[in-house]
Amino acid sequence: MKYKRQNNFKLSSNIFGRIWFSMRMFLFNVLSFGPMPAHIAFIMDGNRRYSKKHNSKEDTGHSAGFSSLTSTLQYCYELGVKYVTVYAFSIDNFKRKPDEVRSLMNLLKEKIDELLEETSVVNEYDIRVNFWGELNLLTEPVRLAAKKAMTVTGKNTGPVLSVCVAYTSTHEILHAVQESCANVNKMLAVRYSNECINSAEGLVSVADLEQHLYSVSCPEPDIVVRTSGESRLSNFLLWQTPYCHLQNPGALWPEFSLRHLVWSILQYQRAYSSLHAKRMRSKKKY
Repeated sequence: MKYKRQNNFKLSSNIFGRIWFSMRMFLFNVLSFGPMPAHIAFIMDGNRRYSKKHNSKEDTGHSAGFSSLTSTLQYCYELGVKYVTVYAFSIDNFKRKPDEVRSLMNLLKEKIDELLEETSVVNEYDIRVNFWGELNLLTEPVRLAAKKAMTVTGKNTGPVLSVCVAYTSTHEILHAVQESCANVNKMLAVRYSNECINSAEGLVSVADLEQHLYSVSCPEPDIVVRTSGESRLSNFLLWQTPYCHLQNPGALWPEFSLRHLVWSILQYQRAYSSLHAKRMRSKKKY
Protein backbone atom coordinates (compact mmCIF):
# COMPACT_ATOMS: atom_id res chain seq x y z
CA MET A 1 0.00 0.00 0.00
CA LYS A 2 2.83 2.39 0.92
CA TYR A 3 4.56 1.65 -2.41
CA LYS A 4 1.29 2.33 -4.26
CA ARG A 5 0.87 5.69 -2.48
CA GLN A 6 4.44 6.64 -3.41
CA ASN A 7 3.79 5.78 -7.07
CA ASN A 8 0.56 7.80 -7.04
CA PHE A 9 2.45 10.77 -5.57
CA LYS A 10 5.15 10.54 -8.23
CA LEU A 11 2.51 10.25 -10.96
CA SER A 12 0.67 13.31 -9.60
CA SER A 13 3.94 15.22 -9.40
CA ASN A 14 4.80 14.31 -12.98
CA ILE A 15 1.38 15.35 -14.22
CA PHE A 16 1.55 18.66 -12.34
CA GLY A 17 5.07 19.21 -13.66
CA ARG A 18 3.95 18.70 -17.26
CA ILE A 19 0.98 21.04 -16.79
CA TRP A 20 3.20 23.71 -15.23
CA PHE A 21 5.73 23.35 -18.05
CA SER A 22 2.98 23.69 -20.68
CA MET A 23 1.64 26.83 -18.97
CA ARG A 24 5.14 28.35 -18.92
CA MET A 25 5.70 27.60 -22.57
CA PHE A 26 2.38 29.23 -23.48
CA LEU A 27 3.30 32.33 -21.46
CA PHE A 28 6.80 32.48 -22.97
CA ASN A 29 5.38 32.16 -26.50
CA VAL A 30 3.15 35.16 -25.83
CA LEU A 31 6.14 37.15 -24.52
CA SER A 32 8.17 36.26 -27.60
CA PHE A 33 5.91 38.42 -29.79
CA GLY A 34 7.76 41.40 -28.30
CA PRO A 35 11.52 42.13 -28.33
CA MET A 36 13.32 39.63 -26.11
CA PRO A 37 16.49 40.33 -24.14
CA ALA A 38 19.62 38.43 -25.12
CA HIS A 39 21.43 39.18 -21.84
CA ILE A 40 20.02 39.67 -18.34
CA ALA A 41 22.22 40.53 -15.36
CA PHE A 42 21.18 40.05 -11.73
CA ILE A 43 22.42 41.68 -8.55
CA MET A 44 21.30 39.00 -6.11
CA ASP A 45 20.57 41.23 -3.14
CA GLY A 46 18.68 40.35 0.03
CA ASN A 47 19.95 36.94 1.12
CA ARG A 48 20.93 38.12 4.61
CA ARG A 49 17.71 40.07 5.03
CA TYR A 50 15.81 36.94 4.02
CA SER A 51 17.51 35.05 6.88
CA LYS A 52 16.61 37.79 9.36
CA LYS A 53 13.06 37.92 8.06
CA HIS A 54 12.68 34.19 8.76
CA ASN A 55 14.70 34.25 12.02
CA SER A 56 17.18 31.72 10.66
CA LYS A 57 20.95 31.46 10.23
CA GLU A 58 22.64 33.66 7.63
CA ASP A 59 23.62 30.73 5.42
CA THR A 60 19.93 29.80 5.13
CA GLY A 61 19.35 32.90 3.02
CA HIS A 62 22.35 32.16 0.81
CA SER A 63 21.21 28.56 0.27
CA ALA A 64 17.71 29.74 -0.57
CA GLY A 65 19.29 32.27 -2.92
CA PHE A 66 21.05 29.49 -4.82
CA SER A 67 17.72 27.70 -5.28
CA SER A 68 16.27 30.91 -6.64
CA LEU A 69 19.23 31.23 -9.02
CA THR A 70 18.71 27.70 -10.34
CA SER A 71 15.03 28.25 -11.10
CA THR A 72 15.68 31.71 -12.58
CA LEU A 73 18.34 30.28 -14.89
CA GLN A 74 15.92 27.61 -16.07
CA TYR A 75 13.22 30.21 -16.83
CA CYS A 76 15.70 32.47 -18.63
CA TYR A 77 16.94 29.69 -20.87
CA GLU A 78 13.41 28.48 -21.59
CA LEU A 79 12.67 32.05 -22.67
CA GLY A 80 15.61 31.97 -25.06
CA VAL A 81 17.88 34.32 -23.09
CA LYS A 82 21.41 33.45 -24.24
CA TYR A 83 23.45 35.20 -21.54
CA VAL A 84 22.89 35.50 -17.80
CA THR A 85 25.34 37.30 -15.52
CA VAL A 86 25.05 37.28 -11.72
CA TYR A 87 26.82 39.31 -9.03
CA ALA A 88 27.67 36.66 -6.46
CA PHE A 89 30.45 38.19 -4.33
CA SER A 90 32.00 41.64 -4.36
CA ILE A 91 35.59 42.40 -3.41
CA ASP A 92 34.05 44.64 -0.75
CA ASN A 93 32.34 41.58 0.76
CA PHE A 94 35.73 40.44 2.05
CA LYS A 95 35.37 43.21 4.66
CA ARG A 96 32.58 41.27 6.38
CA LYS A 97 33.18 39.24 9.52
CA PRO A 98 35.78 36.47 8.93
CA ASP A 99 33.34 33.75 9.98
CA GLU A 100 30.76 34.97 7.47
CA VAL A 101 33.33 35.20 4.67
CA ARG A 102 34.58 31.71 5.45
CA SER A 103 31.01 30.37 5.46
CA LEU A 104 30.30 32.07 2.13
CA MET A 105 33.45 30.61 0.57
CA ASN A 106 32.48 27.12 1.73
CA LEU A 107 28.98 27.57 0.36
CA LEU A 108 30.33 28.91 -2.93
CA LYS A 109 32.57 25.87 -3.34
CA GLU A 110 29.63 23.58 -2.59
CA LYS A 111 27.34 25.30 -5.10
CA ILE A 112 29.96 25.36 -7.86
CA ASP A 113 30.35 21.61 -7.42
CA GLU A 114 26.57 21.21 -7.61
CA LEU A 115 26.50 23.07 -10.93
CA LEU A 116 28.66 20.32 -12.42
CA GLU A 117 26.46 17.46 -11.27
CA GLU A 118 24.87 15.37 -14.01
CA THR A 119 21.34 16.48 -13.12
CA SER A 120 22.17 20.18 -12.80
CA VAL A 121 20.75 22.99 -14.92
CA VAL A 122 24.24 23.41 -16.44
CA ASN A 123 24.19 19.94 -17.97
CA GLU A 124 20.50 20.13 -18.88
CA TYR A 125 21.03 23.23 -21.04
CA ASP A 126 24.68 22.65 -22.05
CA ILE A 127 25.67 25.91 -20.31
CA ARG A 128 29.14 27.42 -20.54
CA VAL A 129 30.18 28.88 -17.18
CA ASN A 130 32.48 31.89 -16.75
CA PHE A 131 33.86 33.37 -13.54
CA TRP A 132 34.74 37.07 -13.64
CA GLY A 133 36.83 38.82 -11.02
CA GLU A 134 40.07 38.74 -9.05
CA LEU A 135 39.99 34.96 -8.62
CA ASN A 136 43.35 35.00 -6.81
CA LEU A 137 41.51 36.58 -3.83
CA LEU A 138 39.33 33.48 -3.41
CA THR A 139 40.27 30.61 -1.15
CA GLU A 140 42.15 27.88 -2.99
CA PRO A 141 39.28 25.32 -2.96
CA VAL A 142 36.88 27.89 -4.45
CA ARG A 143 39.43 29.07 -7.01
CA LEU A 144 40.16 25.51 -8.13
CA ALA A 145 36.43 24.70 -8.30
CA ALA A 146 35.82 27.80 -10.45
CA LYS A 147 38.66 26.92 -12.81
CA LYS A 148 37.40 23.34 -13.06
CA ALA A 149 33.88 24.56 -13.91
CA MET A 150 35.24 26.81 -16.68
CA THR A 151 37.39 23.98 -18.08
CA VAL A 152 34.65 21.34 -17.95
CA THR A 153 32.02 23.59 -19.57
CA GLY A 154 34.39 25.48 -21.88
CA LYS A 155 33.28 23.63 -25.02
CA ASN A 156 29.55 23.72 -24.23
CA THR A 157 27.51 25.35 -26.97
CA GLY A 158 24.41 26.38 -25.04
CA PRO A 159 23.68 29.56 -23.07
CA VAL A 160 26.38 31.36 -21.08
CA LEU A 161 26.33 31.88 -17.31
CA SER A 162 28.86 34.42 -16.01
CA VAL A 163 29.39 34.56 -12.25
CA CYS A 164 31.05 37.68 -10.81
CA VAL A 165 33.07 36.71 -7.73
CA ALA A 166 35.72 38.79 -5.97
CA TYR A 167 34.56 41.39 -8.47
CA THR A 168 34.03 45.11 -8.77
CA SER A 169 33.61 47.03 -12.00
CA THR A 170 36.40 49.45 -11.12
CA HIS A 171 38.83 46.53 -10.80
CA GLU A 172 37.62 45.17 -14.13
CA ILE A 173 38.18 48.52 -15.85
CA LEU A 174 41.59 48.94 -14.20
CA HIS A 175 42.54 45.45 -15.40
CA ALA A 176 41.45 46.37 -18.95
CA VAL A 177 43.48 49.62 -18.89
CA GLN A 178 46.60 47.83 -17.62
CA GLU A 179 46.32 45.07 -20.22
CA SER A 180 45.73 47.57 -23.03
CA CYS A 181 48.71 49.72 -22.02
CA ALA A 182 50.93 46.66 -21.67
CA ASN A 183 50.00 45.59 -25.21
CA VAL A 184 50.76 49.05 -26.59
CA ASN A 185 54.10 49.17 -24.80
CA LYS A 186 55.05 45.79 -26.26
CA MET A 187 54.13 47.01 -29.71
CA LEU A 188 56.16 50.21 -29.29
CA ALA A 189 59.12 48.36 -27.83
CA VAL A 190 59.29 46.17 -30.94
CA ARG A 191 58.84 49.15 -33.21
CA TYR A 192 61.59 51.19 -31.53
CA SER A 193 64.35 48.61 -31.23
CA ASN A 194 62.99 47.03 -28.04
CA GLU A 195 63.19 50.26 -26.05
CA CYS A 196 60.51 50.25 -23.35
CA ILE A 197 58.11 53.16 -23.79
CA ASN A 198 56.68 54.35 -20.47
CA SER A 199 53.64 56.10 -21.88
CA ALA A 200 50.85 54.82 -24.09
CA GLU A 201 48.96 58.10 -23.98
CA GLY A 202 46.68 58.57 -26.97
CA LEU A 203 47.31 55.06 -28.23
CA VAL A 204 44.62 53.20 -26.27
CA SER A 205 41.11 53.32 -27.71
CA VAL A 206 37.70 52.39 -26.35
CA ALA A 207 37.78 49.29 -28.56
CA ASP A 208 41.15 48.29 -27.03
CA LEU A 209 39.74 48.53 -23.51
CA GLU A 210 36.65 46.56 -24.39
CA GLN A 211 38.81 43.74 -25.75
CA HIS A 212 40.30 43.31 -22.27
CA LEU A 213 37.13 43.46 -20.18
CA TYR A 214 36.03 40.22 -18.55
CA SER A 215 32.81 40.53 -20.56
CA VAL A 216 34.51 40.68 -23.98
CA SER A 217 32.71 37.56 -25.24
CA CYS A 218 29.24 38.72 -24.12
CA PRO A 219 26.92 41.42 -25.45
CA GLU A 220 25.96 44.31 -23.17
CA PRO A 221 23.13 43.44 -20.76
CA ASP A 222 19.66 44.39 -21.92
CA ILE A 223 18.28 44.29 -18.38
CA VAL A 224 19.91 44.62 -14.95
CA VAL A 225 17.73 43.45 -12.08
CA ARG A 226 18.65 44.30 -8.50
CA THR A 227 16.34 42.67 -6.00
CA SER A 228 15.28 43.89 -2.53
CA GLY A 229 14.18 47.29 -3.81
CA GLU A 230 17.66 48.80 -3.92
CA SER A 231 18.39 51.07 -6.88
CA ARG A 232 22.22 51.09 -6.73
CA LEU A 233 24.50 49.27 -9.16
CA SER A 234 27.08 48.79 -6.38
CA ASN A 235 30.08 48.75 -8.73
CA PHE A 236 28.59 46.13 -11.05
CA LEU A 237 29.15 46.22 -14.84
CA LEU A 238 29.47 50.01 -14.89
CA TRP A 239 31.13 50.00 -18.32
CA GLN A 240 28.61 47.62 -19.89
CA THR A 241 25.31 49.13 -18.69
CA PRO A 242 24.91 52.69 -20.02
CA TYR A 243 21.79 51.83 -22.04
CA CYS A 244 20.33 48.81 -20.30
CA HIS A 245 16.99 48.75 -18.48
CA LEU A 246 17.51 48.98 -14.71
CA GLN A 247 14.90 47.36 -12.47
CA ASN A 248 14.63 47.03 -8.71
CA PRO A 249 11.78 44.74 -7.62
CA GLY A 250 11.02 44.76 -3.90
CA ALA A 251 11.36 40.98 -3.53
CA LEU A 252 14.47 39.72 -1.76
CA TRP A 253 16.59 37.51 -4.00
CA PRO A 254 15.42 34.17 -2.48
CA GLU A 255 11.86 35.37 -3.14
CA PHE A 256 12.50 36.22 -6.80
CA SER A 257 10.16 34.13 -8.93
CA LEU A 258 8.80 33.64 -12.42
CA ARG A 259 6.29 36.46 -12.07
CA HIS A 260 9.09 38.91 -11.23
CA LEU A 261 11.07 37.76 -14.26
CA VAL A 262 8.08 38.06 -16.58
CA TRP A 263 7.32 41.54 -15.25
CA SER A 264 10.95 42.54 -15.85
CA ILE A 265 10.73 41.47 -19.49
CA LEU A 266 7.41 43.26 -19.98
CA GLN A 267 8.96 46.46 -18.59
CA TYR A 268 11.93 46.03 -20.92
CA GLN A 269 9.67 45.53 -23.93
CA ARG A 270 7.79 48.69 -23.03
CA ALA A 271 11.03 50.72 -22.96
CA TYR A 272 12.75 48.90 -25.82
CA SER A 273 12.28 51.48 -28.59
CA SER A 274 13.86 54.28 -26.58
CA LEU A 275 16.71 52.11 -25.28
CA HIS A 276 17.50 50.72 -28.72
CA ALA A 277 17.58 54.18 -30.32
CA LYS A 278 19.96 55.50 -27.65
CA ARG A 279 22.24 52.49 -28.00
CA MET A 280 22.42 52.92 -31.79
CA ARG A 281 23.27 56.62 -31.46
CA SER A 282 26.01 55.77 -28.98
CA LYS A 283 27.61 53.22 -31.33
CA LYS A 284 27.78 55.77 -34.14
CA LYS A 285 30.07 57.92 -32.00
CA TYR A 286 32.72 55.23 -32.10
